[in-house]
Amino acid sequence: MIISLLPILGLLLLISLIKGVGAAASIALAALLVLVSAAVLTSLWLRHVLPAPLKGSIGFFHPFADSGGGGERVLWSAVQALQTSHPALQVLLYCRAGASAADLCQIAATSFEIPINENFTVVALRKWDLILPKTWPTWTMMLQALGSVLLCWEGMQAALPEVMVDTSGWAFMYPLLRLSGVRVACYTHYPTISTDMLRRVQTRQAAFNNSSSITGSTLKSAAKLLYYYLFAALYGAVGGCANVVMVNSSWTQAHVERLWWRLDIPRLVHPPCNTCSLSALPLDRKLKSLYLVSLAQFRPEKNHAKQLRAFALARKQAAESWTASSGAILAARLKLIGSCRNLDDQNRVSQLEKMSQTLGLAESVDFCVNASAAEVRELLGGAVGGLHSMVDEHFGISIVEYMAAGVVPIVHNSGGPMMDIVVPGSGEAGDAVGYRCESDEEYAQAISDVLSMEQSRRLQIAAAARRKAATFSDRGFQAGFASVLEPELRRLQRMQ
Repeated sequence: MIISLLPILGLLLLISLIKGVGAAASIALAALLVLVSAAVLTSLWLRHVLPAPLKGSIGFFHPFADSGGGGERVLWSAVQALQTSHPALQVLLYCRAGASAADLCQIAATSFEIPINENFTVVALRKWDLILPKTWPTWTMMLQALGSVLLCWEGMQAALPEVMVDTSGWAFMYPLLRLSGVRVACYTHYPTISTDMLRRVQTRQAAFNNSSSITGSTLKSAAKLLYYYLFAALYGAVGGCANVVMVNSSWTQAHVERLWWRLDIPRLVHPPCNTCSLSALPLDRKLKSLYLVSLAQFRPEKNHAKQLRAFALARKQAAESWTASSGAILAARLKLIGSCRNLDDQNRVSQLEKMSQTLGLAESVDFCVNASAAEVRELLGGAVGGLHSMVDEHFGISIVEYMAAGVVPIVHNSGGPMMDIVVPGSGEAGDAVGYRCESDEEYAQAISDVLSMEQSRRLQIAAAARRKAATFSDRGFQAGFASVLEPELRRLQRMQ
């Protein structure tokens, strides 16, 4: 397609010069001709130096496939969908070095209860530290983006698929793949940059990715805003190179639609949630051991500190103004359940443990690190409320799991939880399905409400939440994913 444009552009440039078209138009055409020529030469060079695409192959680019987060659940559910519907496909998994196919299958089974056949090929990525934020303390987004391109290049040199499915959100590698003759499909959980991020920098709001040293300086904020706008423009351009675009939530869909240079609307495919298994848990809890849960990886954006502060505030208010429900609130526990990806996450857990001691919660908070799927299920089966405090969470699989298990969700009033999941009156007959909060005080009030409410009221909310959760499922994701990807799979079959 690119090569066919060359004679057309050359002819247009010749005509513009002969006809005496304005200098600006001639320069623009000449620049376009140079860009297309560079793309053609790059494409020819790439196809010369890279191995030939493996026939009937589809790749999944997911460097941290050995982790246990929601993104990995999407990966393994997608792999399972293709192994079931297209068993003849050769599946390549591009992930960091160190894990074998057997190891990864064990992780999928233990963490998500998803059985995976070992008949896929692991393409080891040894330079995976190029996409870690700590590798690039300054200009982090741009250098991570460059790192993802280099990491993709490493994988492409080892094995080249006919179709690459990106399930990690590294959009800057899409042009490289396309120029190499690889079709690109992506499942985007979270845009690398969003209009919300631009707004926070513009209004100088402090956040985990916008430090007070930046917000306190007009000059630094202006420089960062310019950097963000330039990055957003590049991000939009590379995102437009994907052949197939899927997103996980209405929030992500809106941002990708605004930012990416595309004419079509991204396809919304809600992520897989373990609703079937969890919905078998009884709604009626044994209230002798009253506790809340928080299910999230120990990452900074999950904002576990907010949960500790809110829990401490709820206890403080219960002790200061003693009521009939104060005893239940003070006796309740908070169980923080999550996986640690690396040493930074482990250090974060240590900091949270110290914080719980400072807040007087040492005897009331449990840290359940790297719990198995069976252990998580058991913990959800006894909880009355579930906390989630990330701002602009793209979807929130753990929130759906709360609701399926009969746990009343207490979430942040933003992103996917606000738009898709904890929607007021979305239960049957307009029943509430949970609480949406922003401030520590609002979270504390919701915690107090859930811990002290009448059993009949809790069961009413839990039942409505479970019905809402049933709209998100593993089966629904797999059907939607396979349907959107089917044209690319048919293309593979025709080429064989």
